[in-house]
Amino acid sequence: IFEYDLKKIIALSTLSQLGMMMFSISLGLYELAFFHLLTHALFKALLFLCAGILIHGAGNTQDIRSFGGLSLNFPLVTVCMNLANLSLCGVPFLAGFYSKDLIVELACQYSWGIFVLLMMFICLSLTVLYSVRLTYLSFVGPYGGGTSISVCESDYSLVGPVVILSFTSLVSGPILSWLNFPAPVLIFLPVFLKGGALFF
Repeated sequence: IFEYDLKKIIALSTLSQLGMMMFSISLGLYELAFFHLLTHALFKALLFLCAGILIHGAGNTQDIRSFGGLSLNFPLVTVCMNLANLSLCGVPFLAGFYSKDLIVELACQYSWGIFVLLMMFICLSLTVLYSVRLTYLSFVGPYGGGTSISVCESDYSLVGPVVILSFTSLVSGPILSWLNFPAPVLIFLPVFLKGGALFF
């Protein structure tokens, strides 16, 4: 939450997703953990590629305090990186939602006790917190004074893979869900638990 190095923020966010996979394995949901591993690989690769373009375009600095307002110089990378961040947060109908929300709902269906569920929801909130912080400091916040070269977006060897991975971050969730789970999973939850994952 207090890290300012762009690559470290993205690398450390991998640990929270690995924690989600381990949590899924602890529930005995091995296939679901593998499903989250696949979707996570796609949107995390997109995050790292976008971060590389930003670092290259911002004068080889990784400090997000020197970014600020990059959405004006990198509109395509901004859209793609925000798409990956939203997928990381588990926003509905993106790749991360299909795996993450299923893990959360099945965890809520098991009788694990309030402490385990509370810790899970706090971890979900922290993921959203550092993702929103990264987006704000990089793209929305005040200009940090670093140099910015928008020519990076005209290089198709840089932007091409980002666009392809953005497409997979949109469609891989339902496609992998249909391939991994041919039968639908029926989940019965009270309204406050069903809405809890989306709220947090």
